[in-house]
Amino acid sequence: MSVVELNAVATVHYTGTLPGSGEVFDTSEGRDPLTFLVGHKQMIPGFEEELMGAEKGERRTFTLEPERAYGQKMDEAIQTIQKDMFGDIEPEVGMTLMSDVGPFNVTAVEGDTITVDFNHKLAGETLEFSVEVVDVRPASEEELSHGHAHGPDGHED
Repeated sequence: MSVVELNAVATVHYTGTLPGSGEVFDTSEGRDPLTFLVGHKQMIPGFEEELMGAEKGERRTFTLEPERAYGQKMDEAIQTIQKDMFGDIEPEVGMTLMSDVGPFNVTAVEGDTITVDFNHKLAGETLEFSVEVVDVRPASEEELSHGHAHGPDGHED
């Protein structure tokens, strides 16, 4: 297997930018490449779709509209919470905190009322990716049954 397809393990180097500003929001540059099991919901949908059929060594650049990335912002994911719900934490604008339902961002602090946003930070954004396929291989039966890629020496947590 030398092309990205369903149930392949793909290893890629990538850089993600916001097309309007050119701001880099994520990159593997200076780090190990990203390895994932294709078709098992480990990546945003458009990322995998755009890489289908790519061969080892191939580079692709593509733009994803919000619907193929982190979705549109949902108004119902923005809520106000009383400051006492934060316990010992002093909420500040820009903080990312974890709750029982997942991460959220503090977007406003007005006295004892805190506005939080449960949307992904990149929801509503168009994203551009530059990707190089470093390696592609068939997934092992164990990887398929676990639903994720394992490292070169076996299981990675």
